[in-house]
Parts: sequence; structure tokens; C-alpha cells
Amino acid sequence: MVGTLPQLEQRVNLSGITWETYQRIKTELDNRNLRLTYHRGVLEIMAPSPEHEYLKKVMGRFVETLAEEFVVALYPLGSTTLEREDLESGSEPDECFYLTVSKVKTVRGKKRIDLTQDPAPDLVVEVDITSRSRQREKVYGTLQIPEIWRFDGKTLTLLVLQEGAYVSAEHSLAFPQVEAQAVEAFLQRAMETDYLELVREFRKWLREL
Repeated sequence: MVGTLPQLEQRVNLSGITWETYQRIKTELDNRNLRLTYHRGVLEIMAPSPEHEYLKKVMGRFVETLAEEFVVALYPLGSTTLEREDLESGSEPDECFYLTVSKVKTVRGKKRIDLTQDPAPDLVVEVDITSRSRQREKVYGTLQIPEIWRFDGKTLTLLVLQEGAYVSAEHSLAFPQVEAQAVEAFLQRAMETDYLELVREFRKWLREL
């Protein structure tokens, strides 16, 4: 099943998977364009579409632009695997960012992030075009990641971690100056607007706030 996933975005969930099997599959699929999420025996395999990859790139660029304009510490780690064996949880986010000075100083330059010793990222970006991945949210909550930006192609949802569960918020924890609806308006135009033009418009809007 794993070797025959089509190129269109879809998810396959497998249950009864041990941590050791998850690690073996992750190694075997290391050079394939597949994303793995593991949480307490359930393995999700996702094959991203071109639309998914483009939108996650746009969202990542928006986060970087926000950090530039608001002079926020930034250390982007893309789809770096975030995992802890002791918590039986692991995932490869679409994009992830460290956005606080203390955390950036701790992880900068490291070739491997060990979440049993290193802090978790401040923000994870997820694009869910076909369906919401609650499995990933379980992993990020277990790993204590404070914030998720989730875009389904139409709606941007900001999720913040409160008492072990994610709840929707109007404003970002990392960038409280910005509302979800405002960023959403730019993302809704992403597939029909030139990439760099959209980034320029986004930057111009930030400077006018």
C-alpha cells in the first residue's frame, strides 16, 4: 500500500503500528515525497499535491515576512521531523518555526533536534486541502507546540494550545498584531496571483498597519 500511493493528495491511516515499525518506514521512505505522522500506534501517510506544496510555501513565506517586519526572532526548520519516543508521537510538519529568542539560541546550528532536551517550535504551519488531520494536532499537542496555522484552501484557522487542547483564536500568539481573517484574504488569492507580487502586497499591507 505504501509504495503505490498516487501523486494526488490523500491520506492513509494504519493502526497497530509500533514505534520501531514507524521508524523503519520513515527510513525506507526518506527520499520519497510522503509525510508521516505517528501517534500512539496509529500511522498516517500523506502524499501532498502541488497545490498543497505551493500553499505551504506561501504560508511559510508569510511567516518569515511577518518576522522581518515585526523584528521577531526567527529560525525556520521546514518539515523537520518532530518526535519523542517516550510520548509515542512524531510528525513532519509542512513548516515549523522557532520565534522566541531563547529557543532560537538553544537550537541554532544543531544538526538534530532532540525534543526530550530541546524546546519545541513555537509555530507549525499545516495545509489540509482534502481533510483535517486531527492526528497531527494530537501529535503537536503532545509535543507542546503552542500554535498551529491551518489553511484548508479557503479558511485560515489559528489554533493555540490551552490546557492540553487546541482552540481557535482570532489573533496569533507569535504575531498578536495580525488577525486570522486578514492573512486569510491574502492566502485565498495565492493560486491566482504571482508569488512574488503576493508577497510584496503582503509586506506593503504589514507596513501600513
